[in-house]
Amino acid sequence: MTIRRETVRILLGLMVAALASWLSSVTAQAAEKPPNFVVVFTDDQGYQDVGVFGSPDIETPNLDRMASEGVRMTDFYVSQAVCSASRSALLTGCYNVRIGILGALGPSSKIGISDDEWTIAEVLKQQGYATAIYGKWHLGHHPQFLPTRHGFDDYFGLPYSNDMWPYHPNVLHLPMEQRLKRWPHLPLIEGEKVIKRPVTPEDQTHLTTWYTEHAVEFIEKNKDDPFFLYVPHSMPHVPLYVSDKFKGKSKRGLYGDVIMEIDWSVGQILDTLDRLGLDDNTLVIFTSDNGPWLSYGNHGGSALPLREGKGTMWDGGCREPFIARWPGKIPAGIECSEVGATIDILPTLAKLAGAPLPPHTIDGEDIWPLLSGQDGAKSPHDYYAMYYGRELQAVRSGDWKLHFPHGYRSLKGEPGKDGLPGPYMQKRTGLELYNLRSDISESNDVAADHPEIVARLQKYGDEIRAELGDSRTNVKGAGVRPVGQLGE
Repeated sequence: MTIRRETVRILLGLMVAALASWLSSVTAQAAEKPPNFVVVFTDDQGYQDVGVFGSPDIETPNLDRMASEGVRMTDFYVSQAVCSASRSALLTGCYNVRIGILGALGPSSKIGISDDEWTIAEVLKQQGYATAIYGKWHLGHHPQFLPTRHGFDDYFGLPYSNDMWPYHPNVLHLPMEQRLKRWPHLPLIEGEKVIKRPVTPEDQTHLTTWYTEHAVEFIEKNKDDPFFLYVPHSMPHVPLYVSDKFKGKSKRGLYGDVIMEIDWSVGQILDTLDRLGLDDNTLVIFTSDNGPWLSYGNHGGSALPLREGKGTMWDGGCREPFIARWPGKIPAGIECSEVGATIDILPTLAKLAGAPLPPHTIDGEDIWPLLSGQDGAKSPHDYYAMYYGRELQAVRSGDWKLHFPHGYRSLKGEPGKDGLPGPYMQKRTGLELYNLRSDISESNDVAADHPEIVARLQKYGDEIRAELGDSRTNVKGAGVRPVGQLGE
């Protein structure tokens, strides 16, 4: 069979056109670098302790700028109002009770994050991301639990809280020998190596600056590659320390100085992204691990107008300021009152990076429609569970929050002052329902007026207990996974 020359030319032309189209597509995909992600996570910062969230006496120009150029979520929750539990949920996308991390792990702990769990860093490593953490880890201090064993290329910071050391104000009256029986010297770690022990009070004044310098250097080093940067500040957890740059600058005293320095740190990161031309391809998120430690008075923050603070699952303990910024992708100056949570950050970043989710069950959902201000976007959560320890204490669904009967701590009289805590007392709540849209302070129990809503949220509670358990009702959850054990 003879093929005419004209036919050959047409076929060759079609093949060349197809090849050119394919090459153009490959080139475009290569040019479109996956987005970068920065998550700044503070420690014990109150809901009100940001200018744009209503602080009357703390200046936070960089966070306020983030909000004016991005989205502010007003109803954003952590998993539990305590350090390790909260951090485990952020990094794994799971309620902390699912993965067995409770409370605040200390230097005597023999548990930590399990090798079977996937952190945000491990999820993003699937897509070739460079990853780093500069700050407080608090998911186990033994080598097998450190960030470098869980997806992070680089680590610099403290393995647990900065008050777990022998220089806390409430033990300074004791001889060092007795102090060390309570708390060993605090280590500063780089990678997996202790580079400084003991960490001194002078060292603590530099922590925020050191974390920031490492963050800036990491961005500069990885400007041509996609990266995930996690900056979990040690502050404003007590004891409070601040550098000379901000000492005495705030009307709010030392606590305000510390927040101003964190705000400066955010500004340094934003300026670096702008200087390197990365602004339009970087999502920056800011939030905190739990509410303020109210017993420390002027060294603690403010959760107003929310009720209570750290250590409780009233909203003052678990609702946090949240700001996200991504020029060109998140509209400027929007506000979202839908329910979101730290467990949602992992699946959201995974979706944006095109990374597969972990092979096991997670609890978070993609909240990009909320962050990006899509018309009609609603919370992906029919309900959100609020545990303290292994006890299911409350459920939020839409505007409603149902508290199950439980005990909780509350200030007993006046709080402490200048670094020393005041006393707590135990209180109890019954089965109580609050409309958080009209009653943000959880002050008006309307359970008697809405039995049908109480019944619906109680049913949600039963579903959660079956999956995650409940120590109050002695239910063992079917979906709880084992925590990491030393030596496994």
